[in-house]
Amino acid sequence: MDPIREAHLSEPGLLVIDVAGRDDVTVCAFQAAIARLWGTSTAEHTTRDVGQPCVRLRMYTDLRQVLEEGAPTEPESTAT
Repeated sequence: MDPIREAHLSEPGLLVIDVAGRDDVTVCAFQAAIARLWGTSTAEHTTRDVGQPCVRLRMYTDLRQVLEEGAPTEPESTAT
């Protein structure tokens, strides 16, 4: 993963969360749970390091942006 930069944590309430899990479904479910609560820049994909048994993703969360309960975190798909 890239290094965490000072700008990512420039103010109180900003978090950089590195997540490691067994599979994409698990880490993406964790990311979605966090994104339902706080303003979160979500990762579009996971990464896998050679020789490691897990997938990883990095997310940036702003605890100052509390979302309303039940607010959608992803654009709704349109059925055609």
